[in-house]
Amino acid sequence: MRGPTVADNLDIAAENTQRRLDAALANRARMATTPSLTHCNECGDPIPEKRRNALPGVATCVDCQSVNEHKSKGVRR
Repeated sequence: MRGPTVADNLDIAAENTQRRLDAALANRARMATTPSLTHCNECGDPIPEKRRNALPGVATCVDCQSVNEHKSKGVRR
């Protein structure tokens, strides 16, 4: 019995990428219908109006969002 080919691995990677993209787009659509918070869910600092208008449904300040993105990528700060 043969193992997976390079083409099989590429297909699996493409499917995983598409699943993550679909999930991100669904999350973005859901956020667009949710009002932005005036204060960060993480630290309680005010979220500037410019950020709230640019990202409907935003729940974190720029600093906390940056930390969250680094954590999700496995980067330690």
